[in-house]
Amino acid sequence: MTTALTEQYAHEHAPRMPLAEHLPEFYRAMIRLETAAAKDIDPTLYHLIKLRASQINRCAFCIDMHSKDALAEGESIERIVQLAAWEESRHFYTERELAALALTEAVTVLTDGFVPDEVYAKAAAHFDETELARVIAAIVTINAWNRIGVTTRMTPGHYTPRPA
Repeated sequence: MTTALTEQYAHEHAPRMPLAEHLPEFYRAMIRLETAAAKDIDPTLYHLIKLRASQINRCAFCIDMHSKDALAEGESIERIVQLAAWEESRHFYTERELAALALTEAVTVLTDGFVPDEVYAKAAAHFDETELARVIAAIVTINAWNRIGVTTRMTPGHYTPRPA
């Protein structure tokens, strides 16, 4: 037996501006930045970084997109659901992933105006310098995308991941 949903969902926010239409050169540059940041980084780690930064920045569009992409590429629902509370759910993640998540939070939030030495040192212990540069590039890039998504109010729920 099924029960029909009688409640209505709230209306979507209308997007504020199609940035790509107004500044196509800038948008293409962002795509090139994304391509460069994604090059040679572990895809699982890349999804975790993008999703966690998007959660912190409250970018609903990016949370929707990166959750769907991660699921499409084989990430578990459990790890995605627990990501918002990764510090309390450490056993779901590798030590490398935990170091990258801590660095993601430190770079994304910057409440003290800097990345704490202990956070950076832990990440540096788990990644060689080139890998760490890739992690930093991934964090910086998703933060830029989040700012675009939040500012222009990109609407979540309509993204479909590309087939793997």
